Amino acid sequence: MTNGVAETARGEQQYWSVVSGDSPVIATAIHDGHATRSEVEELMALSGAQRLREEDPFTADMIAGLVNRVVVNHSRFEVDLNRAKDEAIYLEPQQAWGLEVWKDRPPEQVILRSLNFHDDYYATLEHLLMQMQARHGAFVLLDVHSYNHRRDGADEKPTAQAKAPDVNIGTISMQRDRWADVIDATIEHFSAAKIGGRRLDVRENVAFQGKGEQTRFVHERFPQNGCAIAIEFKKIFMDEWTGEPDVSMIQDIGKAIQSLEPILEDLLAGRR
Repeated sequence: MTNGVAETARGEQQYWSVVSGDSPVIATAIHDGHATRSEVEELMALSGAQRLREEDPFTADMIAGLVNRVVVNHSRFEVDLNRAKDEAIYLEPQQAWGLEVWKDRPPEQVILRSLNFHDDYYATLEHLLMQMQARHGAFVLLDVHSYNHRRDGADEKPTAQAKAPDVNIGTISMQRDRWADVIDATIEHFSAAKIGGRRLDVRENVAFQGKGEQTRFVHERFPQNGCAIAIEFKKIFMDEWTGEPDVSMIQDIGKAIQSLEPILEDLLAGRR
């Protein structure tokens, strides 16, 4: 199991990894990464612990059992791939939960090199999805994230459950009616799964609505055949302040995602 932290210069060079095979289902963990280019690291005012709190560690482990998967190794604080290109670098605190990300504004050449990462990622993703479409017709992308629910402090009350489901399914950027069978099956599956010894509270478009750049990109580029579902797991599987994981719960989530794959494959086969 990884810990969301790249440890070597080699990690700086590996922007993302792709594993692909014969399935119409793909999962991504685009906020799992913690690495940054050295020129970016030198300019950052945030500590690694501060960055990690807003990243999505362990989401790569959650999707590790799927046939197709993409894991981004670099931090969203270098460039956020789930935001439009013109908003992908957190230049102002209001873009980053009030955090002062930089000691000083990064030079334009540093910004441009980070934005190249954004361009390259989406070119790679589009190519990969075009191959899946050619082979399978319709496909589903599971856009896996996590979110904080103890923002007021480690010892303070968490966000009320009514506003923070254990699993938030974001669907606002898609034609919901077109993909109702897929969405309903996904919600039913996670609701029935036993994770951490209990059933989870799974709801649609509550804490988040699935308005991120990646889901928007998929539905714009593949309006007939692409279904991108934003799946946000509340950080009940870790301590969001220390970064300490609940390994057993992460494994349970991974098994639930893996067992969803054949269900979605069967639904997609009916669309051929």
